[in-house]
Amino acid sequence: MTTKALEGVRVLDMTHVQSGPSATQLLAWLGADVVKLEAPSGDITRKQLRDLPDVDSLYFTMLNCNKRSITLNTKTERGKEILTELIRRSDVMVENFGPGAVDRMGFTWDRIQEINPRIVYASIKGFGDGPYTNFKAYEVVAQAMGGSMSTTGFEDGPPLATGAQIGDSGTGIHAVAGILAALLQRESTGRGQRVNVAMQHAVLNLCRVKLRDQQRLAHGPLAEYPNEDFGTEVPRSGNASGGGQPGWAVKCAPGGPNDYVYVIVQPVGWQPIASLIGRPELADDPEWNTPEARLPKLNKMFQLIEEWSSTLPKWEVLEQLNSHNIPCGPILSTKEIVEDTSLAANQMVVKVQHPQRGEFTTVGSPLKLSDSPVDVISSPLLGEHNEEVYVGELGLGDEELRLLKSNGVI
Repeated sequence: MTTKALEGVRVLDMTHVQSGPSATQLLAWLGADVVKLEAPSGDITRKQLRDLPDVDSLYFTMLNCNKRSITLNTKTERGKEILTELIRRSDVMVENFGPGAVDRMGFTWDRIQEINPRIVYASIKGFGDGPYTNFKAYEVVAQAMGGSMSTTGFEDGPPLATGAQIGDSGTGIHAVAGILAALLQRESTGRGQRVNVAMQHAVLNLCRVKLRDQQRLAHGPLAEYPNEDFGTEVPRSGNASGGGQPGWAVKCAPGGPNDYVYVIVQPVGWQPIASLIGRPELADDPEWNTPEARLPKLNKMFQLIEEWSSTLPKWEVLEQLNSHNIPCGPILSTKEIVEDTSLAANQMVVKVQHPQRGEFTTVGSPLKLSDSPVDVISSPLLGEHNEEVYVGELGLGDEELRLLKSNGVI
């Protein structure tokens, strides 16, 4: 019988929507017993973006696998007593309510420490302390305020959001790192601690190379960017890699929306690329044969590559580039990802049975631990584990459970 990395760790999951649930789902995959505490009406995402009537949405199911669900009205006196008992029995408590919401329930950090000095109390907020504290935080608001949007898109277009949920799920991953560090420190101190992660801060951490470039701008234009003009801030640079080696997405046949391959041109790759595109003479041409010669004409260089790539399907372009060890990757659509056999084999795209919707496809755990394998199981139905937790673990009687239900406490 294999044990899991976090076996024996109890997590009281008071999160909703995406940033919090993405964190607690990872903890569940690592083996923690995650008990999702929901208002009797349930996490709002159970009903959002539904594709089937009266069934938990994919929005909910894909963020809440491997958890148990209990319902509790924490505004009632009995609800507060039960929450106190749940806090006493937990190792970790995670919430992503608006600022001060848990304090207003009567559960300040001081009170939580009194109940359970060993608890790790993690909060995900939109922003840190300061003028933005009470702004309402959403995925793209965090992208806007963390440096991502101003640096995403093309120079002559508006700032763009990225399809990756760096504000929500990106913050969730940062929260997991903080929680695990706090659990490790508890081993030596015996004390829990407060873990705070703000969405704006997590996005900024993921945008650090743009802050690198902001400082480099003080010393002149950024040569690896395809932009011609530079002001006082890092520009949007389309699909430029922004790294030490220039890269771009080049068109392939037959010209569909995702018929592109991303190509990176390293110094060692120039000779084989020149040969592949039918311009072998450029390998020795002093106008082209050094990175310094190519940098001022990146647009022209990728145009030459695209004249070749646009005549071939992307998988053939990929094959030819890879045969010469040239760094590249096809632009994979969501449909191609869902159908990708290697992602399925790596258990990154998994099929899960749900008691009401039948089978659904979701993303598996990206954290692969040799001694802690992950078996993705369905998200819980609303209040599915009330009896198991309240009667089986907290020791309430069957009659009290019935009364709690009829009185609207659970």
